[in-house]
Amino acid sequence: MPQSIPQTVPAHGPDAAARLASMADVTASDAALRRFLHGLPGVDAVGLEGRAAMLGTRSIKTTAKAYAIDLAISMIDLTTLEGADTPGKVRALCAKGVSPDPTDRTTPRVAAICVYPDMVETAKAALAGSGVHVASVATAFPAGRAALPVKLADTADAVAAGADEIDMVIDRGAFLAGRYLSVFEEIKAVKQACAREDGSAAHLKVIFENGELSTYDNIRRASWLAMLAGADFIKTSTGKVTVNATPPGTLLMLEAVRDFHAATGVQVGVKPAGGIRTSKDAIKYLVMVNETLGEEWLTPEWFRFGASSLLNDLLMQRQKLSTGRYSGPDYVTVD
Repeated sequence: MPQSIPQTVPAHGPDAAARLASMADVTASDAALRRFLHGLPGVDAVGLEGRAAMLGTRSIKTTAKAYAIDLAISMIDLTTLEGADTPGKVRALCAKGVSPDPTDRTTPRVAAICVYPDMVETAKAALAGSGVHVASVATAFPAGRAALPVKLADTADAVAAGADEIDMVIDRGAFLAGRYLSVFEEIKAVKQACAREDGSAAHLKVIFENGELSTYDNIRRASWLAMLAGADFIKTSTGKVTVNATPPGTLLMLEAVRDFHAATGVQVGVKPAGGIRTSKDAIKYLVMVNETLGEEWLTPEWFRFGASSLLNDLLMQRQKLSTGRYSGPDYVTVD
């Protein structure tokens, strides 16, 4: 880290804005931002994919595996984002998030329950006093095709209802058209809409939809763009397209977070979402985090899994380690 950069500060901390202001020249104009983003080193696709594959082969011993499974459970944003969501379904999901395995009270609770804005109030009431956060998608999720005032109202409504975290989607059309400053300003505006009257704010996760960004270079550019705009987390995907989280795409984002931290001292979280269904896959991601960013990021504050079915496999593997046998299909609930 450069000597001029003081100690680490979280992206949601009071000092982060000052750190980002020191890079104001980068975002002073569309041309300046374009020069910066296109001046980032090009991604070596073969090297990136090779390293991601290599990290996925690391052997995890039994004791470490048990620890990793519990850690992964504690990092899950347990999610339901369906048109058929009901208050009853959300309350049931909240109960599962607080007590994933009612037969074993040592099982960690999840990090958050992620719902649509109209379900935030229901989730907030169901989770009261549990320590589990409420996350809400916003900004016309998942396509993001709405006018900015609509997106800001969507965000403000979720925050007013009690959301602790907001998962926004970037305007991929604007990004792919090269209108980087427009995307930057939109993220900043949504970040401001996360503020509460008491001076606190919901944490902002910025979703790229990597499967629609087409290239690794675009994922790197989107990562830096979102972090410069004040993202607390950068997130791979909505879970609503064919290509969601992938190890190479997530590794690239972790590397961007590492480089951004080295340049600014600002710590940003990462959330892969969509397609992570097994304990084996989750552990591979945890190894990737540890090898790229270190133990400091191996907490729910800085790394999350966006998932709906992952929790069930983690619970079944956890019981296998505890009892020596796999559970039957009725051991876990079907969400």
